[in-house]
Amino acid sequence: MSVMTIEVEEATDPRVARTRRDVVDATAQLLLDEGWDAVTHAEVARRAGYAKATIYAHWPTRLDLIRASIDQICDEASHPPATGDLRDDVRASLADFAHDLEVGHLDRLLAGVIERANQGGVVEELRKRLYETGTRALRAILETHLDPHDVEPALNLLVGAVLVRVSFEGAPASAPFVDALIDRVLHQQK
Repeated sequence: MSVMTIEVEEATDPRVARTRRDVVDATAQLLLDEGWDAVTHAEVARRAGYAKATIYAHWPTRLDLIRASIDQICDEASHPPATGDLRDDVRASLADFAHDLEVGHLDRLLAGVIERANQGGVVEELRKRLYETGTRALRAILETHLDPHDVEPALNLLVGAVLVRVSFEGAPASAPFVDALIDRVLHQQK
């Protein structure tokens, strides 16, 4: 039997699919609740209800577990639908981003990749994936309404201000804060 045949069989075997789902779900929840340092094969095995050997067989390193869980988190991410109104759409997108930082523990995921920034490779891919997923909806809104050369600066100002407010200042990105931010950034675009 070739390696390809084994991989196809594993991919279609419902037991393997269930194990992978359970392990990645447990890892994602652990990562969101407690951060990168809490993700160990032993803790994931305990939470998912599988033997450590099973975890190691499919995810040989902690980074493999983290990558799979971040991929799942990004794949399941949702954003408010755009309505076509620039202010309302930017407001909704920033409120969603702030909520993910405050309640969704996006700050823990970002802190993990920032802390490990010098490790390159996979960590750099995860940083990009988190940023692209987190800003995709806002970027699309800005691309629809702004000149192309204004999109990146506006995105950086909006996302950066909310990130600093919530994660570094520990303050909520309240409606008045978001509205004042939008006024300043969009005023620059006129």
